[in-house]
Amino acid sequence: MSGAIFVDTNVLLYAVDLAHPQKHQLARHWRDTLWKTGQGRLSFQVLQEFYANVSRKWPKSMESARLEIEDLFTWQPVSINADILRSSWKIQHRFGISFWDALIVAAAKAAQCSYLLSEDFQAGLDLDGLRVVNPFQTHPDQI
Repeated sequence: MSGAIFVDTNVLLYAVDLAHPQKHQLARHWRDTLWKTGQGRLSFQVLQEFYANVSRKWPKSMESARLEIEDLFTWQPVSINADILRSSWKIQHRFGISFWDALIVAAAKAAQCSYLLSEDFQAGLDLDGLRVVNPFQTHPDQI
């Protein structure tokens, strides 16, 4: 793998969701690989979405989610600022995607990522130099 990889919320959620065994296993493999290589990146938006979803779906896992988030601070989370917000508006308009997805793309670009790991975008989509990789269709050794 070459280049930093921005991880979307859905990957973090599947890494803790035992209800979908195949996606769970693949998400954990991606997460473990990104820990080993040091290439994982994300934003505070992703961490907030992760915590909110875990709190709602698995209330007994809130403390585990907090510990996971503390560890993920190592991945240099991107803070949303005025420049990223403005960039997201342009991305939203250019690609016709939701504001929240555009904010993810803008944060990934701010983190100088080459890849966006997500199942919520079309796999292979090139967002002006940021390539979407579906973690459930592609293994880490394929990029």
